Amino acid sequence: MRYWLTLEGETVEALVESDAWTIDGARIDASISRVEGTPVHVLRLGDSVYRVHGERTSAGVWRLEVGGRPIDVDVVDDRTQRLREMTRAVGGPEGPQPIKAPMPGLVLKVDVSEGDVVEPGQGIVIVEAMKMENELRADVPARVVRILVTPGDTVAKDQVMIELGSADDDGD
Repeated sequence: MRYWLTLEGETVEALVESDAWTIDGARIDASISRVEGTPVHVLRLGDSVYRVHGERTSAGVWRLEVGGRPIDVDVVDDRTQRLREMTRAVGGPEGPQPIKAPMPGLVLKVDVSEGDVVEPGQGIVIVEAMKMENELRADVPARVVRILVTPGDTVAKDQVMIELGSADDDGD
């Protein structure tokens, strides 16, 4: 399975197979397995073995402890990465952009309230399309200005669901 990992500001592509991973084109003998009954995993990279404990933060990023060192990693599958790329405005204006439906669908959940400040990677709204749940996340720090949908609403492709403004604007 293909994943996109972002840590310390750098994004790498990882193809994960049972006995080897390919990270940005470099193949490495690797595997990860869970220690049954615990939240701990054992990560093998080449001849090195690491104890890994991980939990998902409120911003949707994984906070891992690898060999006693904390690391924040945003992990998305190939499909989610493509959705992010489709919804990102190429060469468009910088700053908060409205959250638009990437395709027709059904709003399942709105994870924010008007006035909330969101961080990059934080989940904002979940839309079901083609029997799959798509979590749309913030790309930049922003403040939720207006929520235009509620759970149960149907949305059209490119319909604005959430309006975002500058995180520095206190909304007054």
